[in-house]
Amino acid sequence: MSSKLFVGNLAPEVTGTEVNELFSTVGNVSTCQLIPDRENGGHKGFGFVEMGTTDLANTAKTKLNGHELHGKPLKVDIARPRER
Repeated sequence: MSSKLFVGNLAPEVTGTEVNELFSTVGNVSTCQLIPDRENGGHKGFGFVEMGTTDLANTAKTKLNGHELHGKPLKVDIARPRER
């Protein structure tokens, strides 16, 4: 069963490819999506990474939370279901 992670505090110049490659160092990444910002054409500074298993997601959270990417420490946590 896969598990989705919230990844926040992303620098404006960070790309989805960079995030995917970083999380791939922990294990299989199913999906990686940075949330687009329609106003500036970039991203909103956060996104979601889906790992192949819950264990991999927990390992990625532990290993990468606080990891600096482009000078900013990442905020990595288990994604919560979207509230309606």
